[in-house]
Amino acid sequence: MAEESNVVFREVQYSRQWWLVLIIVGASIVTIAVFGYGMVQQLIFGRQWGTNPTSNGALLIVGSLAILFWIALDWLFLSSHLTTEVRSDGLYIRYFPFHLSWRRISLDDVKVIEAVTYSPIGEYGGWGIRGFSRNRAYNPTGNRGVRMEYADGRRLLIGSQKADELSQAIESVMGR
Repeated sequence: MAEESNVVFREVQYSRQWWLVLIIVGASIVTIAVFGYGMVQQLIFGRQWGTNPTSNGALLIVGSLAILFWIALDWLFLSSHLTTEVRSDGLYIRYFPFHLSWRRISLDDVKVIEAVTYSPIGEYGGWGIRGFSRNRAYNPTGNRGVRMEYADGRRLLIGSQKADELSQAIESVMGR
């Protein structure tokens, strides 16, 4: 990690669209409650769960896997965040838990840098790590970011709630 004095700009963004939290956490609560209830009824109280109950072993395996899946999905969603740093030697991002180490974004051959308002769903199909090598986006939340266009036609968008500051910081380390 760079020394503190080396960082020109730093931003941490979490994915916190209220409707997405409601869907993911709500679905996990319902699934965990239903499987938890069924497992307690059948495995502890000995009352078969449902009209065509499965064996105790299968219920234990399937129920446990379903509960673990939703807990893992909740953790993944609630812990994911994009950290963006502009350092004196370049632009760095880390989209935890997908990137466990910093990724240096090349600023070589960047011809256009602009703070933009964009349509996450319309332009990239949603939030997260999106797109392919020619048109990529790292956008955890919101609809603001910095779009960079390279001389070879590639485009990269870094989502930011401080898009103007990020754009200025990138241009300052590039000497523009």
